[in-house]
Amino acid sequence: MDADEVLVSVRKYDNSLHRHHSMVRLGEDEHGVWLGAAVGTVYSKGAQGPVYATREARVMLFPRDAWWTALFQAAPARLDVYCDVTTPARWPHPGEVTMIDLDLDVCRIRDGGSVFVDDEDEFADHRVRYAYPPEVIARATATAELLRAALGTDAEPFGSRWRSWLAKVSPDAGTFPRYEGPAGPSEER
Repeated sequence: MDADEVLVSVRKYDNSLHRHHSMVRLGEDEHGVWLGAAVGTVYSKGAQGPVYATREARVMLFPRDAWWTALFQAAPARLDVYCDVTTPARWPHPGEVTMIDLDLDVCRIRDGGSVFVDDEDEFADHRVRYAYPPEVIARATATAELLRAALGTDAEPFGSRWRSWLAKVSPDAGTFPRYEGPAGPSEER
């Protein structure tokens, strides 16, 4: 991994590896650290290895000390924003960011802008299976509601801010290489 490459390592509450992939550090602003991924970036799930390759350019935002991360996707993805409710992102070193996925996802559909909370059933199951403490349950549900409201009103960084970061990784940007790793089935987040 070179100095600009970052391993995104997402774990479940029992510390098992959930998914992982590499992205390139784009920079930081008042919202947090931004990473980018070109078309064809391979995502892996747990120990199974590669699961799918992206069909669109993506950027992720890792806010400082917030209980969420945000994935912003170019077309043709059906969702333009996909937020994971997580523990705050931690950077063991500059080449890796890690967090615990708390199951709840808040998404916005590109066409029409409708917002929905996803995986509430998984959250209900995992809060029992992994014995989430009451403060984690409260923080996760409050964060999902905060994100739902922010995505519905286009509050930044969900309004237009992310588009300037996404432009840095779009295929026509000319400065971001297309990923040429192993191809796998495509999956939309």
